[in-house]
Amino acid sequence: MMIELKDINKTYYNGQPLHVLKGVNLEIERGEFVSIMGKSGSGKSTLLNIVGILDNYDTGEYYLDGKLIKDLTERQAAQYRNRMIGFVFQSFNLISFKTAVENVELPLFYQGIGRRQRHLMAMEYLERLGLKEWANHYPNAMSGGQKQRVAIARALITRPQIILADEPTGALDSKTSVEVMDLLAQLNREEKMTIAVVTHESGVANYTNRIIHIEDGIIGKIEENLQHNSSVFATNTIIK
Repeated sequence: MMIELKDINKTYYNGQPLHVLKGVNLEIERGEFVSIMGKSGSGKSTLLNIVGILDNYDTGEYYLDGKLIKDLTERQAAQYRNRMIGFVFQSFNLISFKTAVENVELPLFYQGIGRRQRHLMAMEYLERLGLKEWANHYPNAMSGGQKQRVAIARALITRPQIILADEPTGALDSKTSVEVMDLLAQLNREEKMTIAVVTHESGVANYTNRIIHIEDGIIGKIEENLQHNSSVFATNTIIK
């Protein structure tokens, strides 16, 4: 089991206590492609942040690849994130004063990889995602779809076992959204990568094998999505 959550609770204290997650139990197998759906305030992003070790939980148990994740130091948490998890966000989270290739290189810098090697690796990933000619452009000169592909290249460069995507198409038009979801689906299919996507869009969720619904901090129905959009993948040639 890649991800296993047992009775996870999370409360925020900003004035009045806000009980965001209320005993969440969830299992995600290695190599699964799942979506987590819910309205704004349902707890879906908090859940993703706990899985990504960006936030702590109060009670319960979280196992990542069989290892209990609890009470980690920030250094330990950063090591897990760097080694195992790639993140893709709605707002791209690119550094505006760094070029595309410099943004992609950044996780390797934190891993202590030398400048020349990380530059070569970053260029390889940009080329795989069709962005080689944009390597020296800054984010403000790129379209939303290009910025999201740079963000995906940055997420992939450490060869993580898991990709966590929080509303990855939220800032994109419908055509570009299809391209990004095709790419994530292709990564899941060809690289056997475990991918969890938080979304409120049914069109995005339909790409995934399993749709996990969360409402008011509780996991509701879980749908096996046997009709996920596999037909569009064969024509996609972004990754060679």
